[in-house]
Amino acid sequence: MSEIRILVALAEGFEEIEALAPVDIFRRAGYEVVLAGVNGMEIRGTHDIIVKCDKRIEDVGVEFDAMVIPGGGLGSKNLAASWEVNEKMLLIANNGAVLGSICAAPAVVLGPAGMLEGHKAVCFPGAESNYPGFEFGTERVCVDGNLITARAAGCAIEFALAIVEKLSGSEKANSLAKRILFNR
Repeated sequence: MSEIRILVALAEGFEEIEALAPVDIFRRAGYEVVLAGVNGMEIRGTHDIIVKCDKRIEDVGVEFDAMVIPGGGLGSKNLAASWEVNEKMLLIANNGAVLGSICAAPAVVLGPAGMLEGHKAVCFPGAESNYPGFEFGTERVCVDGNLITARAAGCAIEFALAIVEKLSGSEKANSLAKRILFNR
């Protein structure tokens, strides 16, 4: 198993593709991925897929190379409302780790937590109203230092590969993309 560790936080109403496609890519990269549930170990996604988490969010530490915050309207709101998610996110990011967020989550979770200040970011079209005053971009995936954001479920693989590239370099990301026939 890789020495690279990634925390993926899940709350009821998460967007399945935005969480599970990256988890799949990260595991193909050989990373250790910890799925952490908010308010339980079995978390129901927005399309009624139930995911069994590895741990509860309050039971994980902050020794991660990256943390991923998936979107989904209700999922993002539930993540933002979790003190534990906000605490882990701030501590992990402040340790220099990569912070990845997709869909509504950049505007609903990262913005109010102060994680977008001084950065460029993207979010799901229309979710910008959750964090007024911030000018979100329109590209599919935005990489700004250790902050990586993406617009929607259709960007999930591209988003995950951008995180792999940040953590392990373009050769590894391109190799993974080639293996799954994804054009980068």
